[in-house]
Amino acid sequence: MARRKQLSPQRIVPSSSSGASTPSSSDNDPITEAAISLTHQASQAPDHGSSIFQLIICVGGIYASFLLWALLQERITTTSYGPDKKIFRHALVLNTVQSLFASLSGYAYFRISSGSNSSTTASKRVFPGVSISFRLLLVALTQTLASPFGYASLKHIDYITYILAKSCKLLPVMFLHVTLFRRKYPLYKYLVVAAVSAGVAVFTLYPSHPKKAKKSGVSNEEKNIIWGMMLLMINLLFDGLTNTIQDDIFAKAPKGTVSGPQMMAALNTLSSALTSAYLVLNPWSTELRDALAFIGEHPNVGIDILGFAFCGAVGQVFIFHTLAKFGSLVLVTVTVTRKMLSMVFSVVAFGHSLSVMQMLGVGLVFSGIGAEAEVKRRSDIAKKQNSHMKKE
Repeated sequence: MARRKQLSPQRIVPSSSSGASTPSSSDNDPITEAAISLTHQASQAPDHGSSIFQLIICVGGIYASFLLWALLQERITTTSYGPDKKIFRHALVLNTVQSLFASLSGYAYFRISSGSNSSTTASKRVFPGVSISFRLLLVALTQTLASPFGYASLKHIDYITYILAKSCKLLPVMFLHVTLFRRKYPLYKYLVVAAVSAGVAVFTLYPSHPKKAKKSGVSNEEKNIIWGMMLLMINLLFDGLTNTIQDDIFAKAPKGTVSGPQMMAALNTLSSALTSAYLVLNPWSTELRDALAFIGEHPNVGIDILGFAFCGAVGQVFIFHTLAKFGSLVLVTVTVTRKMLSMVFSVVAFGHSLSVMQMLGVGLVFSGIGAEAEVKRRSDIAKKQNSHMKKE
């Protein structure tokens, strides 16, 4: 029996009231948290017979959906459409379409994955209870507030800087846990944060086409970059708050009450309701009307938005399925390489150029993230070996 269990991928489940501990999001690889804002350790799956063919399908699905998603995101938010050279600046409309698509795919995935395997009535509902639903609403609110700051930053920084900074989810998560919960971390985590922070700083401070210094002081372009990075930091702080609330939900919910697919469906449904209500009911906002007018003048952007939303929705399902079938270690590897490939595709597709120092900055960021993943891999292997030794 022990040898057969070693073949099964390790999955992490939420703690129950019996005292089993649940790792926080800061114990996970930051890229996992970045690529899958809706994924949590509590994902469960009854099928342990994962095959190489299934792995190829899952990895191919993540690569195809999120690489295309990233390219469409950059094209929609940073490039101009039509002879008038206008850029689509309606982030809330973009988020609403994305969350609507993801809520539909999430609901379908939740129903298929739950089936007759759910042990409780609550786990068969998208919203399991009032208390949990209220906390899910808080998560949806922080997600909804985070995204506009991220898209606003793209007016002042390039997309590669955006991708690089968004890969650093460990920073805000650790910041919030240290400041709010007074949690202590091992030394290597602080070294990872230092390497990632240094990498982002080097990438930002050494552009591929540096401007000549002006006697008058800081140039307008430099001010724009600083403002863009501030907006992106606010976005990352909201992301960290989102992950913290998600951890609290799974730590306090009874075992089996909330699953990963259930959270995907619930959060996207709530996010869709929040953004739709703001766009439709807010008498001072003309964003929806302006966005529809823009799409009417430039139909190509409408096609790009639908493709963007479809790829994001499908990608989230592949993320959850990969996590449930093969565990977080496989997912970490896939998402790290996907981030790097997204940067390469961005350089090729949109003509970006990187200086030697920027390449060094990218290397620092992914070296730090890779070191974090390797430490976690060894820790999980050690825990698994200790668990089997106790059983034997």
